[in-house]
Order: sequence, then structure tokens, then C-alpha cells
Amino acid sequence: MSSAAETATSEMEAAEVGAAPPVDDRTAKRNVFVLASAQAIAGAGAPINFAISSLAAHMLLGPDKSLATLPLTTFVIGTAVGTMPAALLQRRFGRRLGLIAGMLVGAGGALMEAVAMALPSFLLLCLGAFLMGFAAAFVQQFRFAAADTASPAFRPKAIALVLVGGIFAAIIGPQAVIHTKEAWPLLPFAAPYLAAAVLMLIAAVVLAGLHAPRPVVAEARPAGRPLMQIARQPRFLVAVACAIVSYALMNLMMTAAPLAMIFCGLPEEAAFLGIQWHVIAMFAPSFFTGTLVARFGAERVVIAGLVLLVACAGIALMGVDLIHFWAALVVLGIGWNFGFLGATALVASTYRPEERERVQGLNDFLVFGAVALASLSSGRILVAGGWPAIAWTMIPFAAIALVGLLALLANQKKRSRRA
Repeated sequence: MSSAAETATSEMEAAEVGAAPPVDDRTAKRNVFVLASAQAIAGAGAPINFAISSLAAHMLLGPDKSLATLPLTTFVIGTAVGTMPAALLQRRFGRRLGLIAGMLVGAGGALMEAVAMALPSFLLLCLGAFLMGFAAAFVQQFRFAAADTASPAFRPKAIALVLVGGIFAAIIGPQAVIHTKEAWPLLPFAAPYLAAAVLMLIAAVVLAGLHAPRPVVAEARPAGRPLMQIARQPRFLVAVACAIVSYALMNLMMTAAPLAMIFCGLPEEAAFLGIQWHVIAMFAPSFFTGTLVARFGAERVVIAGLVLLVACAGIALMGVDLIHFWAALVVLGIGWNFGFLGATALVASTYRPEERERVQGLNDFLVFGAVALASLSSGRILVAGGWPAIAWTMIPFAAIALVGLLALLANQKKRSRRA
């Protein structure tokens, strides 16, 4: 095996949730099917929110529309806040009950969003979006749940197969919006939110078929290095910076895109389908991203992702026709996949197994904090400078992250020569 493959393998093993390997993978394969199905169904809640929440807020707000992306910001904040409770709840009650509870919270949040359109209430819309984001933190745990009962050989494939469900979620979500948005003409967007609630309930039923090991009391283990010592590593700083830039810039453009398309005179269906193809582009490369990391190294995959983000901004600056929006969103999704998944592999190479939870928690806090800020800023930038301002905002941040990563690579080459 090449050194790059060995590095990628060790990084993946470091990122996995510790669990005793089973005798065979029959249970693991059953769980993959359950979790991938749940990913396809519950994962559709996020595309539904990203497709319509800015438009719904735009309708509820008064003359000042600068807070139109606030519901999506509260969605992202909810995901960040829900990360630790999701892990703790599953550790206490087990994967199955913990994940089902998360789906029920999401159903309640979607119902709240539907009621917000009926009242109408912008504040209630934001609260419902927060609960949907909170549930999204549980959805993100599906891929780790797949690893619990998988053998070391099957574990990477199990994680990848669960992520395939995200491709179907990208289709189910926008299609649910298109086919339900006219159901109640007097209550715009209430029916799609209700559809999201139904999807979350169906996912809860699907997850009842999960065969997960019972929670066990963690054995005492070394505490590892102080968190600040780990965080001061140049590799960690660059990796987190690249993860932040990849995720935050993706969210900045994705959040603004539906509103921008409407402002440019395009139909709502075009905005919904644009989000659909964007989310497909986010997940589809997962079939081979891990192979690229193993072959070329995480750093080079991240570089490709950052270059694609710059290319996405360039496409957006070329015009405001439908092809420009859709092409930019597709390139944005692929850039996010390479940039964020590659950066995640880099982060995983900076800590020891006993340091995993603390470092992952710090990484998620920093990433989702920045994503929330980008989401909140998106509406203000769009209102102040239009769609070109969104594109121009992306370029310097991607360039800074790219320079930092190239410097890290150059430093690694110098060290290898000295050795």
C-alpha cells in the first residue's frame, strides 16, 4: 500500500466511532439498508428548508428583507447545538432510541414551521427551523451508526453506502416542495413543511428496524493531550480553516441562491430544482472521494475543492441566466464535497483515539459557528449588493485557505527532505 493510502486509512480509522467488531457483517449490511433509507427520507428535510425557508421568510417580513435568511441561520445553529445532545442521548439510551427521538423532534419542528405560515409568525418559523436543524444533527450520526456493527474491512463501505441516501434525499426534498406547494393556495409553503414532518415520522418508523448494540459504560482511558495543545498544531489550524471555508462558503451561496433566482425573474420551480441538483452534487462524489484521498492525499483533494469554489464564483459572475445559477450550484456542491471531506480527513490525522470526542466537538463548534454567521450574512449581502456580491465574497476566503494549505504542504516537504 502506498504511503498516501496508509495515511488515508489511518485517518479514517481515527475518525471512526469505537465499537467491537461483529462476527460477520450480516447485521451491519441490514443496518446500512435501514440507515441509508432513513438518510434518504429524513435527509430530505434539509433540502426542503433550504429551498423554501428564505422565500417563506421573505413573505412574512415587512419592508426590510435583510433577515430573510435568518430561518436558515437558526437551522444551522440548531445543527451545531444538537451535535452534543445527539451523541449523549445515543450513548445513554442507544442508537435506535436516540435516533428515533431526533426524528420526532424534527417532525415537531416541521409542524411548527407549517403553523408559522398559517398564523403568520416569523419568530415561530425561525424556532421551527431551529428544531429541524437540531434533528439534522441526528441525521449526521447515521453514518457513524453504520460503523458500529461493521467489521474494519466493511466499515468504510458502510459509511459510504449510508451517504448514498443523501442523493435520494436531494431528489425527494425538492420534489416534495414542487408537488405540495400549491396544495393550500391561501397558506403558501405550509404544505411542504407538513410534508417534511411526515417524512421525519416515516424515518422514525424505518429506524425502528435498526439493530444496534446496547450502550455500555465507557472504560477508563487516558485523557490525552490538552485540547489547546492539539488546536495549536499548524496541521489542525489549516485543516479547520479549510473545513470552515468549504462549508461556510457553500452555505453562503446555497442560502442566497433561491432568493437570487426569484429576484432575477426565474420561476420558483427553477430555484427548487437548482437546490436539488446542488445537493446531489454534494453527495454524489462520495462514491470516489475516499479513493481520491487515498491515492493523492487529503491536502490535494482539499486544494481541488477550494479551486472549484473559486470556479463556482466565476460562473456566478458570468451572468444570471438559469444555466449560470444551476452550473454554479453544481460546481459548488462538488467543491464542498472535496473541500469539506478532505478537511475532515486532515482533522482526523491530528488527534489520538482517546482525544477524538473533544477534538471533533471543537471542530464542529468552529465549523457550524462560522456556517451560521455565513448564513445570516447571506441575506444582507444579497440585499446590499445582489448576486455578484455573493460571488465576490467567496473568492478571497477560498484564496486565503488555499495559500495556508499550500504553505502546509511546502513545510511538510521540507521536513521530509530533512528526514
